[in-house]
Amino acid sequence: MNRYVRKLAAIINVREHVDYATADSSIRKNIAFKGPNVIILACAIVIASVGLNVNSIPVIIGAMLISPVMGPILGLGLGLGTEDGELLKDSLKNFAIMVVISILASSVFFFLSPLTLENPSELLARTYPTIYDVLIALFGGFAGILETSRKEKGTVISGVAIATALMPPLCTVGYGISRLNIAFMFGALYLFLINTIFIALATFLAVKFFKFPVVKEETEEVEGKRKGLSKSWYAVILTVIILPSIWTAVNVVKENNFKIHAAQLVRENKNMGRSFIYDYKTNYSRKLSTVDIFVAGEMLTDEAKEILYNDAENYGFMRNQIVIHEDATIARENLSETELMKSFYEHTDKQIKMLNDSIVRLNARLESYKENKIPVNSIAQELFAQHPHITNISITRGSTIDVLTSTESEQIVVFITSDEPISKHLHDQIERWLKVRMQNENVLVVEAK
Repeated sequence: MNRYVRKLAAIINVREHVDYATADSSIRKNIAFKGPNVIILACAIVIASVGLNVNSIPVIIGAMLISPVMGPILGLGLGLGTEDGELLKDSLKNFAIMVVISILASSVFFFLSPLTLENPSELLARTYPTIYDVLIALFGGFAGILETSRKEKGTVISGVAIATALMPPLCTVGYGISRLNIAFMFGALYLFLINTIFIALATFLAVKFFKFPVVKEETEEVEGKRKGLSKSWYAVILTVIILPSIWTAVNVVKENNFKIHAAQLVRENKNMGRSFIYDYKTNYSRKLSTVDIFVAGEMLTDEAKEILYNDAENYGFMRNQIVIHEDATIARENLSETELMKSFYEHTDKQIKMLNDSIVRLNARLESYKENKIPVNSIAQELFAQHPHITNISITRGSTIDVLTSTESEQIVVFITSDEPISKHLHDQIERWLKVRMQNENVLVVEAK
């Protein structure tokens, strides 16, 4: 048994793969925000803001890949772990610079952007943390410091930058400022701080586990003078990081459990005689969290309410946390089955109509897509028959924007590969033929080399 334990310990042992000097140098080098780093950060913030503004996940991921925001946070964890007061100060200063630049850049972008989405789902997703965000930040921080410390480098840091998602919350803060929306501002800032705290905490724990060398002062006089200050700052900052992280983790877990229990309570009491729960809403608060339950059908009897309250108590809810809404019920003692079904259909008809409208809109878009689909195969065969030396054809549909007038128009680009050079006369002839064939004047022929 001991042999297998030793073998397992050897497999998962990471200390012998740690390069302290390289890790320390790499983190210190990426802390400073000046010169190119500032411009890169501002560009990345604008790109991320564009992605959030148009709900484009690939654009957001691209922005996170080029952003240099991890440096000061890793520096903060390293400074705490090695008790390096100067590194701590430098990391905190550059962290503040990074936050200010990011919020200013995103605020200016969203203030000038003319686009306002009806449902900014990517922005809304960055306004409040869940337990998953806490876990992602914590384990992402571990992965980040492991990658920075190991002798053979890989591509983990890029993945950590995407997974921990530090930039989108900062961009959302800028959106909140530009729209004077307090919920967006503080919700996104809270999520950003959660990510930052847990990445720094993971870095600190890893540095301690790997036994990074503690910074020592040069002389006894300097050591006696600074050590107390360094230790004080070390203790204060460590407390500031650890205590909020514990409070946040506990609070997030409580909220998630509250929502899970509310969903289970509603699911188990969906049908109550001639009444049914057709919707519910959770309102989590540190003072008094409530569950709003919306009932349709027949009004609940006192016995039915008592059963619901008893079930709620089994899930840890107090009676004053369950708020029953009976606006959709009919106050008649002898409600017939026909009337009950009528009530049900009346309250679901609106939802069915909305779904049908959505289906009609989607079908219309599908038909429009089919009508506008380019018959690439037919066009290629006809073109090959006229010009045998053409070996390949590729057609793509896009849009062009006039910078002066800001007008957008459709553009079809045709890429042609030929065994022989295509003269300008033949190029223009093919282009004219394609415009007539596709009934579109915005056709551009490009000879692929």
